[in-house]
Amino acid sequence: MPRTAEAPPAPAVPQLPGRDHYFALLRALALFRVVLYHLVGWAWLPLLFPSMGVMFALAGALMARSLKRPALQVIRGRLRRLLPPLWILGAVGGTAMVVDGWRPGLSALLWILPLSDPPFLGAEWAADLAEPLWYLRAYLWYVLLSPLLLRCLRRLPWPTLLAPLALSAVLSFGYPTLPGRIDSALTDFSTFGACWILGMARQEGILSRLPRYAVPSLAPAVMLAGLWWAARHHFSFSADSELDSIPTAQALWSFGAVLLLLHVSPSWDSLPPRLRHWDRVVTLLNSRAVTVYLWHNICIFAAASLWDRMWSIDVLGESVPWLLESWIPELLLAWSLIALCILLFGWAEDFAAGRGPRLWPDRT
Repeated sequence: MPRTAEAPPAPAVPQLPGRDHYFALLRALALFRVVLYHLVGWAWLPLLFPSMGVMFALAGALMARSLKRPALQVIRGRLRRLLPPLWILGAVGGTAMVVDGWRPGLSALLWILPLSDPPFLGAEWAADLAEPLWYLRAYLWYVLLSPLLLRCLRRLPWPTLLAPLALSAVLSFGYPTLPGRIDSALTDFSTFGACWILGMARQEGILSRLPRYAVPSLAPAVMLAGLWWAARHHFSFSADSELDSIPTAQALWSFGAVLLLLHVSPSWDSLPPRLRHWDRVVTLLNSRAVTVYLWHNICIFAAASLWDRMWSIDVLGESVPWLLESWIPELLLAWSLIALCILLFGWAEDFAAGRGPRLWPDRT
């Protein structure tokens, strides 16, 4: 962990412009990796690119920048941007669950304000619909706690950064014993809290005060510690092994990887020439990040169900069984359904941000 002596104070990093294309590229890559991982389940993908740590770090950086305004105003604005897309998902998914026999109780109010995990029907499709909601619940708590976290970060930078990792290690031993909802919230906070605070530290210029050799020297050691922790808990690259099921290993690996990415962290006014042909895709994914994340799981479920029906066409099963077994058509079909969700429900993000609705916002 970075515990080196501070170099002489350096100027704070410049304020990010309205759109930092390096951050935008990282967010787009994170979303693509999330969809790919939930489709194919390759255990090495979270090691190749820790999407959730990256997404929380970018959100933390933007939150720190916004907190130059009054805290209550910022929190209200974040909630206004976050909740309407959830309400659209709840309206569509909740109606489908009621038709399928679900009888919601008072806890259904968590679909309005997800301070804890909202309830859902026990069917497989409903579980896929609700699975991504842990991210919104964790994001909501990070937003609510950000004014306090930023104050602590400014006074005690490294203890504040390392506190979530220490909490994750304590929780991994089963202490203290807490109710399930509280335990899951604390686990998520401790797993990705350090990444959120890293984003805030980047925005505050704290990382820039480290000697240039510190991050490239120490971040790989933190990542190796994460791998060591994962190995001790029987992590492997088999299909039934997940880094997500080992929170402390996930926390250490994500912290180290995000630290490296933020250390590089150029401020791009535009994508580099070799990547410029991806600009419209990157812009679209950033403009519809919440919609893509909320709907991608149910789109994957629908794509897999539709593609499985292709086996009933005898000529395909006999002629191109390799194609039916391939994950690539399923991925393309899943992204086609995600695109449909963008068209149908993406306007909620514009509404939440106080903009006029756009069907396909692929231009800045």
